[in-house]
Amino acid sequence: MRKARSVIIWAVVSLCMIVLITLPVNLQTQLITSITVVTVMALIKIMKGEGTWRLVALAFGTSIVLRYVYWRTTNTLPPLNQPENFIPGLLLYLAEMYSVAMLALSLFIVATPLPSRPSRAAKNERFPHVDVFVPSYNEDAGLLGNTLAAAKAMDYPAEKLHVWLLDDGGTLQKRNSSKLLEAQAAAARHIELKQLCEDLDVRYLTRDRNEHAKAGNLNNGMKHSSGELIAVFDADHAPARDFLLETVGYFDDDPKLFLVQTPHFFINPDPLERNLRTFDKMPSENEMFYGIIQRGLDKWNAAFFCGSAAVLSRKALESQNGFSGISITEDCETALALHGSGWNSIYVDKPLIAGLQPATFASFIGQRSRWAQGMMQILRFRFPLLKRGLTIPQRLCYMSSTLFWLFPFPRTIFLFAPLFYLFFDLEIFTASGGEFLAYTLAYMLVNLMMQNYLYGSFRWPWISELYEYVQTVHLLPAVVSVMLNPRKPTFKVTAKDESIAVSRLSEISRPFFVIFAVQIVALAITFYRIYAEPYKADVTLVVGGWNVINLIMAGCALGVVSERGERALSRRVRVNRRCEFGANGKSYAASIEDVSVHGARLHIFNKQLDELMIGAPGEIRFQPYSGADVETLPLIVRNIEPSGDITKLGCQYVPKSALDHRLIADLMFANSDQWTQFQTSRRRNPGLIRGTIWFLGLSFYQTSRGLVYFFRSMRPEREAQQQAAKVNAG
Repeated sequence: MRKARSVIIWAVVSLCMIVLITLPVNLQTQLITSITVVTVMALIKIMKGEGTWRLVALAFGTSIVLRYVYWRTTNTLPPLNQPENFIPGLLLYLAEMYSVAMLALSLFIVATPLPSRPSRAAKNERFPHVDVFVPSYNEDAGLLGNTLAAAKAMDYPAEKLHVWLLDDGGTLQKRNSSKLLEAQAAAARHIELKQLCEDLDVRYLTRDRNEHAKAGNLNNGMKHSSGELIAVFDADHAPARDFLLETVGYFDDDPKLFLVQTPHFFINPDPLERNLRTFDKMPSENEMFYGIIQRGLDKWNAAFFCGSAAVLSRKALESQNGFSGISITEDCETALALHGSGWNSIYVDKPLIAGLQPATFASFIGQRSRWAQGMMQILRFRFPLLKRGLTIPQRLCYMSSTLFWLFPFPRTIFLFAPLFYLFFDLEIFTASGGEFLAYTLAYMLVNLMMQNYLYGSFRWPWISELYEYVQTVHLLPAVVSVMLNPRKPTFKVTAKDESIAVSRLSEISRPFFVIFAVQIVALAITFYRIYAEPYKADVTLVVGGWNVINLIMAGCALGVVSERGERALSRRVRVNRRCEFGANGKSYAASIEDVSVHGARLHIFNKQLDELMIGAPGEIRFQPYSGADVETLPLIVRNIEPSGDITKLGCQYVPKSALDHRLIADLMFANSDQWTQFQTSRRRNPGLIRGTIWFLGLSFYQTSRGLVYFFRSMRPEREAQQQAAKVNAG
């Protein structure tokens, strides 16, 4: 009965949609239709309609989008005999059609994503041998020590868990480099990491030459190991204790399974989150991908390998000669090859690792440039739409994942399109102000509503546009470069564990201030043209409004590239664990309130700590999650803050042995539930109206902050010029 009712509803909605798309109507009727559809969608959202009603709302929204495409294609393109208008007008049209195509692919993938899988940690009956690969290139020993210790501490039979450090920074090629300093650094690293691995009881492996980057390093690891399964963790991705318990069991359920992928959870904010101070209250950028899109891909058996936090089948990898290395995104390329060979994948939507994001805007852009170029290489060399062996849904899913990285082109066009009219009086969009309101504004509003339907709790209004804008300026040349020479890009390791001691402008911030200045000039021209050309005021107001939206986005970006200084070396994570604090031969009951990879904050339930001094050595004694005996971690007191009946201590770890790294990993990474709780606390949907108001306030503040940073940065330059002038005069 329910199924029949759903079919009837869909039939009625489909009929209405066809009529809405093709029916020739006047401007007033179109406006009334658009308002009606927006109202229906809003009511369904307010009533929290799910299931079929959610699909009905998306179908109504799709009808407005398609109606706009029909009108845009048949009524708005400039005539061919005006090439100065037609060429930029066609580029704008193609940019809009790209956006519509990506919306369609998104609807296909995430309209009804799979629900999160329940925990299966207690259901495992077999424990196959697992090789854990931690590939490394230039990461320091402290970072690697924590990751390796966390991997070694995973809850799994010890005789079947084999942890490997795959060191590409200490290869024979590097140790024999003709550059003396590079050779000495590689030799010292080689010795240091071998000793670290010996202390942690993990295996150290390097190779002769640095060939095929990360893929080559992983394949070398496969040659020297034999485990049935292979877990891969980036050097900064420390696993929780239950990682393998939550993942390996799926391989017994499906003999054709090649991948179990889990989310990448980050304990530090990316540059946008840090500079805008949104990390603790707004979902991170990658949560839209790992929280919704991967579950949508999983529905179509298209969840792909993301380079880390995953378990793979050795048998499947060996069937394709290991990890693929043609592109610089070996993870997605490997998954594409295995899906095309009939293997299956699974996505487990539970954060089971904690990693680090790039701290600086320049490193962030470097990372995204590599992703964009790698996906373009896959599009060029593997072209998923025609990949043999893939199902049609898989082809669409992979096309969505690769085509997404073309966004710098439409973003650039949307940025400059209003300037063509305001600066050069080019008419690249043939429509009146009224038609713009009835068609384009309705399309934009419905588009935002559909995004809110699909991603509301995972991506707040206008945040996607901001992320794409701040990447576009520097990704556009990178994407063009790989299109012209697809074999040119090389794998570059993203800098991690960075810190910014002093507030400053990013070294790649200049283009954003230039664009902002141009848009300010365009705003002034808008007012002038409204005054000087009142007969075209409706069109000028529409185009000027478009430029204002771009200006708001550009202003917010000024805050993104204004790097805030941070005193803390690493991000702190709240915990609540009992311990004993010992110093000067005395012990005190205490609790560990928050931890980082470098230190912890303690609450001591005792006022009598007058004899304790800053810099004094101490220790904390606590029971690890492994259930072992109470262990002791040495530390130094860095600050003392009396607060009523409690004394707050800021402490820095002083690791002296491999055991100390294991204890730090236990404090910081062992409990995966804390990552889930933190993510859940940020996942709320502010709604389109409140979210837009919030973003406007954020943009105005960040614009002013960015300008303050800019003028501050000019002072040293002016002072240097004045000093040089004095020297020259003397």
